[in-house]
Amino acid sequence: MNELYIVMIRAHTGLGSVARRLTGYGYTHIAVCKDRSLTDFVSYSRRYHYYPFEAGFAHEYRDYYAFGKHDSVGIKVFRLCPDDEHYGRVLSFISSCENDPEEIFNLFSMMTMPLLHGVRIYKANNCMSFTARVIQLSGCVKMDRDYYSYSIKDMDELLERYFYFEGKLRRQKSKGYDEYMKPFGARRYIKGMTTLICKLISRIIRGRKVSQHKNDMEFG
Repeated sequence: MNELYIVMIRAHTGLGSVARRLTGYGYTHIAVCKDRSLTDFVSYSRRYHYYPFEAGFAHEYRDYYAFGKHDSVGIKVFRLCPDDEHYGRVLSFISSCENDPEEIFNLFSMMTMPLLHGVRIYKANNCMSFTARVIQLSGCVKMDRDYYSYSIKDMDELLERYFYFEGKLRRQKSKGYDEYMKPFGARRYIKGMTTLICKLISRIIRGRKVSQHKNDMEFG
């Protein structure tokens, strides 16, 4: 049986705490797992804990969420079981995101989601748009608007009948943890922020098929 697990995470990060205060909603990150072990998560996220602007498609592990002093993290999980055709579309989409060097993190859409309900930028995703596209390609639910406009809370409501588990996910050591937690100086932080913002602005100005993402043409 084909299985996909949509996992909502109550992030321990400072940004996660701020988002919870602003929205009143508990889950601030979302990812996809391909098996019930919940050990390898794919999403669009920071690639280093202390360096949020070096971000994009990423594999994440339990100790990326339950880091430092934390021994667990709060999660809510939904289980989807797409047929072979739809599951193949999901795997192709994930592979295209992982292997395309042009793919970047859509910071602008993340920041403006509460007001604009998603800003579409050429080859740019965040955790919400990536996961919503996986849900759409799974064929398990009908989505009544563009996938990139779905917030985590929207997906929580959309997937209600596929609820699987809500509670604590225990920390588990991964090989990449030490590298993930490596600190950086202010210079790299500023450089990363500037580089990402400039790329996003450039793609908006050039208007490179903003209204039609490549993945829509290949997998829609």
